[in-house]
Amino acid sequence: MTDVPSARSAEVGRRIGVGLMYGLWKPRVLGAWRVPAAGPVIFAVNHSHNVDGPMVMGVAPRPTHFLIKKEAFIGPLDPFLTGIGQLKVDRNTTDRTAISRALGVLEQGGVLGIFPEGTRGEGDFASLRAGLAYFAVRGGAPIVPVAVLGSSDRPGRLIKALPPLRSRVDVVFGDPFEAGDGSGRRTRKALDEATERIQKQLTAHLENARRLTGR
Repeated sequence: MTDVPSARSAEVGRRIGVGLMYGLWKPRVLGAWRVPAAGPVIFAVNHSHNVDGPMVMGVAPRPTHFLIKKEAFIGPLDPFLTGIGQLKVDRNTTDRTAISRALGVLEQGGVLGIFPEGTRGEGDFASLRAGLAYFAVRGGAPIVPVAVLGSSDRPGRLIKALPPLRSRVDVVFGDPFEAGDGSGRRTRKALDEATERIQKQLTAHLENARRLTGR
């Protein structure tokens, strides 16, 4: 599989993310020990702030390659995001290049980051796309749910899509789970069933993370 970003490039991104996230906010990381130390893994991250991806990149125990909408790759951000191992995806079509690269990350035993809701919203996993189930079943990778809980409803934000500077942002990693039923089937029915299973697990994790953090 060609043109798959290296873990080394994502590690550079992780180090940049550490500096940025701890410089601008106060991350509190819970459950990072649950992330498998090796082998393919998918982070399924809720999405309510623009900072969610960089935050997870910075605090995760392993370098992460996120699937990011192509609209973010503008101007100097394009070579920068590509250079730190992030994956550009066109959400308006079946982006076979992005799919191939994402599967390549998993084949190489890397970590793929996905916002299963597709776009930034309430961050409550209410609307999941089937892409997450496809990558989990096809890539044979366990899913680790990740809840990023910032202070989105509090005053003090300079930019609406970001938590207030120097505010606490909680990142809670959940237990890894398998999305498939063990059969390896990738039919539409099998993926729909997997998506349902995933939604239950992610919603339960988010509820637990909110209880845990008091958010």
